[in-house]
Amino acid sequence: MPPTPRSVRFEDAVLDKLAKFVMEHPGLSVSAAVNLLITEALRMEEHPGVLFRTGPSGRRAVIVGGPDVWEIIRAIKVARAAEPDVAADEIVAMTAEYSGLPQHQVRIAIRYWSSYPDEIDAQIAAADAAAEEAEERWRREQGLLAS
Repeated sequence: MPPTPRSVRFEDAVLDKLAKFVMEHPGLSVSAAVNLLITEALRMEEHPGVLFRTGPSGRRAVIVGGPDVWEIIRAIKVARAAEPDVAADEIVAMTAEYSGLPQHQVRIAIRYWSSYPDEIDAQIAAADAAAEEAEERWRREQGLLAS
């Protein structure tokens, strides 16, 4: 469904901050930035304890004072694969202990993932692919140096 034009009035201070945000995010139009920021604000309202941060891989959901949501979910998936018969509460406890996070923050990440699994799973896949590429480059370098 195409976007519906809306007339919205912003305070000058908001417009100044929006212009700065757009300048700091090349390729993002003002309209796209407004959509992005409102979407993120609504998600933060839906999932207290989650905020959004810009980094080398783009904007992503993070736990307030903690790591990216995808990092926690990947740790949960690794723990589940290693311990397929462990109860759900135990997986949460293991992930919390491993990550140094309180269990309630692990649960915040789980709830966010349950609402946006495709987004988080794509971030996990991208991180895994980047790690595999980096390892392959390292192996080639080691092979060259060993010869």
